[in-house]
Amino acid sequence: MSDTLKFSEYQDLLTQSLLATNHVQDCAIISLKNASVVTASLGFKLEQGQINAFLNAFNQPSNFRDEGLYFKNITYSCVRADRYSVYGKHENVGLVLVKTGSYVICATYREGMYPSVCVEAAEKLGDYFKSKGV
Repeated sequence: MSDTLKFSEYQDLLTQSLLATNHVQDCAIISLKNASVVTASLGFKLEQGQINAFLNAFNQPSNFRDEGLYFKNITYSCVRADRYSVYGKHENVGLVLVKTGSYVICATYREGMYPSVCVEAAEKLGDYFKSKGV
């Protein structure tokens, strides 16, 4: 896998790896190089400020631990924050971010979905990217 993957291949990865679990509401692949969305699930839009906040959660995990992360009109409290994984939760909804060499995988879950399945799917996709050197 390289940066030359076609849009449809990234879209297939999101569909097969994340959405097919039925425990991921929305998802996206964000390029670290460009701080931009490579692809996202249908209807999932990320503003530039949100992308920057996601990237800052990895660069300044103590801020996320202390202040939470504001996303889609909700402040998510920190469940985990380290160099490779950032998890946030608010009541029964959550946000999972997994960082690889070139990307951040973003996955969300809503009430009625299993957070553990969402986390596992996002982490597995991250491991796949890491195994491919991206």
